[in-house]
Amino acid sequence: MEYGSEEYIEVDDEFEKLMIRMNPPRVTVDNTSSRNVTLVKVDSANKYGILLEVVQVLTDLNLTIRRAYISSDGEWFMDVFYVVDQYGNKLSDEEVIDKIQRSLVARELSLRSLRRLNVGNQPAPKHTAIELTGRDRPGLLSEVFANLANHSCNVVSSEIWTHNSRMASVIYITDGSSGLLINDPDRLTKIKHLLRNVMRGDRDNSGAKAAISLCTTHTERRLHQMMYADRDYDRRNIDLGGDGRDKPVVSVENYADKEYSVVNVRCKDRPKLLFDTVCTLTDMQYVVSHATFNSEGPAAYQEYYIRHVDGYPVSSEGERQRIILCLEAAITRRSYDGMRLELCGDDRPRLLADVTRIFREHGLTVTRAEVTTEGTQATNTFYVADPSGDPVSRQTIEAVRNEIGETTVHVFPLKTPPSQSPSSSLGSLFRSRSEKLLCNLGLIRS
Repeated sequence: MEYGSEEYIEVDDEFEKLMIRMNPPRVTVDNTSSRNVTLVKVDSANKYGILLEVVQVLTDLNLTIRRAYISSDGEWFMDVFYVVDQYGNKLSDEEVIDKIQRSLVARELSLRSLRRLNVGNQPAPKHTAIELTGRDRPGLLSEVFANLANHSCNVVSSEIWTHNSRMASVIYITDGSSGLLINDPDRLTKIKHLLRNVMRGDRDNSGAKAAISLCTTHTERRLHQMMYADRDYDRRNIDLGGDGRDKPVVSVENYADKEYSVVNVRCKDRPKLLFDTVCTLTDMQYVVSHATFNSEGPAAYQEYYIRHVDGYPVSSEGERQRIILCLEAAITRRSYDGMRLELCGDDRPRLLADVTRIFREHGLTVTRAEVTTEGTQATNTFYVADPSGDPVSRQTIEAVRNEIGETTVHVFPLKTPPSQSPSSSLGSLFRSRSEKLLCNLGLIRS
């Protein structure tokens, strides 16, 4: 039976390749229709998850999506994205077309391994991936990096998120001596058990997890999945910062004919917002049939016409509340107050262990971190805060700078201006705009 199964899989793969050659994704980049933005249009055969893959590629290219109109009902996928680069300018089309087309083809050829799809600037398979989740606490990141350094592990890149008193991180390591992949089972088991004990601390005996893999993944999507699995959305003591005015407003309603559930989201605009919401809906097993997105201002508006993968709309109040909580969590995971520190300099052993120890000794907690290494150069971004909630003082930052030494430290205060008061008629207001557009395009019935 196993032989027969492999035979069928091989035939299916060849059939998929044939279908892609017959119906390749069509990507058009239009730099003439608008003075201020570039239009990226994507037409393709419709497959579950294709919207996320397209948004993921645009996000990985550091493009900002100002507006989007999405239709993927039936067997065809048609999207229009209005994008600018990270500096707010229109972009050239060659790289975008190439990236999106290659991503869509990779998506078609990797249906059985969607969760391990490597798209964008992800680490190569020569690195060992460590995934950690658990209760956040002051000094936790310092302990993690110190233990990795003590066991001759070199951190090549890493991303760490904290939300609702939980922490999730994906860390890519190599052997500190050889610079090669660590694949010795006994050594990996020892590292995993050690880090699990670090994550547990004195309080998190059941929730802490540590996993090690030799494959690569899309780091930010994996972090969303890890926090979703850790149920960070289900903790009601959400720290949204400020006085709560930046809290996203999410509503979920069913149409009278029960064909769709309609999700409306209004929140403060920020980079990667569309990726975060589409990622969450996809991983919750919802299909986005139609959607509109508008972020041309301080606030962003999103509307999604969704069904569960089984074809049915939201069927209970419990399911509706779960969607609301999960989307709120997906949006607020990237919302941080405090101070952003960028550290640039020569990489060396124990660099991260020493830097995070200095943060801990000066009473700073790390709420988010992005670690990258290219050759001998390290570029590390840390979002730090005072555990008491007070602003980080200039004296503390100067002391940290002096102790870190030769590494260049850039300081960026995170300013979060008050958002406008959410409209109580969010769903009806936004639907009147997007529904009219979709009806005019013939994508939904009036």
